[in-house]
Amino acid sequence: MFSREESRKLREEFWISFGKSFPRKWILYNTKIKDFSFKFYFDTKKAAVSLDIEDSNLENRINHYEKLESLKSILIDEYLPDAIYEDIHYLESGKEISRIYVELTGVSIHNKNTWQQTMEYLNNQMIQFETFWYEYEDFIKG
Repeated sequence: MFSREESRKLREEFWISFGKSFPRKWILYNTKIKDFSFKFYFDTKKAAVSLDIEDSNLENRINHYEKLESLKSILIDEYLPDAIYEDIHYLESGKEISRIYVELTGVSIHNKNTWQQTMEYLNNQMIQFETFWYEYEDFIKG
């Protein structure tokens, strides 16, 4: 087991190392759509890349999610075959959002032996998500 401080340091070390290994300006929050963002995630059980729709206006959230759902076969066939769509997803805080994500299991931020595999996975999956985004951005925003 790791202390809270040791865990924090490992997380910090991982993300700094990831940034140095894959120096790139990611879209992340810069989608120009309120509460619509790409995210990286890595904990002690899995790593994930997600597209989160957190709009508190349920009608807006549903509208964006339905547009993405209409593109589901394209996203899965051409970009992310393992993409998981969740129209309702609860964050740890209890907040309800919509999420599309891919995840890698069997890795741990506490195990440096899984870091390289995880970094490559996060990088490759986010590139695929971003490529999809740039191709269909006008439709999704419209």
